[in-house]
Amino acid sequence: MRTVDKILDLARWAPSGDNTQIWRFEVLADDHVRVHGFDTRHWCVYDLEGHASQIAVGAMLETLSIAATAHGLRADIARRPDTPDTHLQFDIRLIADPSVAPDPLLPCITTRSVQRRAMGSRPLTDEERQALDAAVFPYRIVWFGGFRDRLRIAKLNFDSAQIRLTIPEAFQTHSRVIEWGARFSEDRIPEAAVGVDPLTGKLMRFVMASWSRVEFFNRWLFGTFAPRLQLDLIPGIACSAHAFMIAPTRPDRIDDYVATGRAMQRLWLTVEKLGLQSQPEMTPLIFNQYARAGRRFTENGEALARADDLAQRLGSLLPEEDVERAVWACRIGRSRNIPGRSLRLPLERLQNHEES
Repeated sequence: MRTVDKILDLARWAPSGDNTQIWRFEVLADDHVRVHGFDTRHWCVYDLEGHASQIAVGAMLETLSIAATAHGLRADIARRPDTPDTHLQFDIRLIADPSVAPDPLLPCITTRSVQRRAMGSRPLTDEERQALDAAVFPYRIVWFGGFRDRLRIAKLNFDSAQIRLTIPEAFQTHSRVIEWGARFSEDRIPEAAVGVDPLTGKLMRFVMASWSRVEFFNRWLFGTFAPRLQLDLIPGIACSAHAFMIAPTRPDRIDDYVATGRAMQRLWLTVEKLGLQSQPEMTPLIFNQYARAGRRFTENGEALARADDLAQRLGSLLPEEDVERAVWACRIGRSRNIPGRSLRLPLERLQNHEES
């Protein structure tokens, strides 16, 4: 395998929303790769103006840069400004540099994963927090670690889930990203990694077969309660801390979100290096952005009102300046067994640079 292929074979393990892997690699020479980054805004309500996809592309670029250090190479990355924001392109030049040493995060690239279930809740040590703070610099982290703070964030996520489980726009996303009955999946989230018990999983699979079933269960049978309890409330309490990553300035450009993704990936890989686990908690931030921008992301009036309420509650947790600059949120905890995980498409499938 060529060196460039070895680097890309590691880069493909970067995280992306619901394992969508919205990047494709075009190898132009042994030292030149063009990355094509697509987005999912046309079908995913969580990808407001493509920002979530831009963060994911940034995470992949950071992973590629780390992977290059295994070969004494520096990855020089330049975004092509003449491409639409729905199809970003980056030119990566791999340059031999004797000052480059293997990045300590290299071994964590393929082992990093999402823990959606309860984690160990022993508090983070000062040394662990310091390592995680350093990983994201010049971004900073606002921590919520005490029981009351964890409970507040858990309730915020629990109520945010009420939105995502009751609007057809989110159903369109959820119905296509879970691979039912699977422990592993190359291009989706396997059922075993979703984070619910087998009985709830079977019920979710049945209900999510159609939007009419979702509406019926939500209206008459409290259909959102069990998933929210298992996916949001209990895990939100059963962790060491919640972390909100704050950008140095308010993000307003594509490059700001790409940079966010690079910092986020260093945070997540450092979590793995410390023997911890993490799970993104982005829906409150996303619905907050919709509410603050006055954007109607659904025709469901109750959901829009809940988004306004979430925005106000987020404002009670963070200073106004931090609310505007909050770009990533996650929970972090002590390692527990994960019964399944998302894998990745083979490299050859990702080297067709057309959107799939």
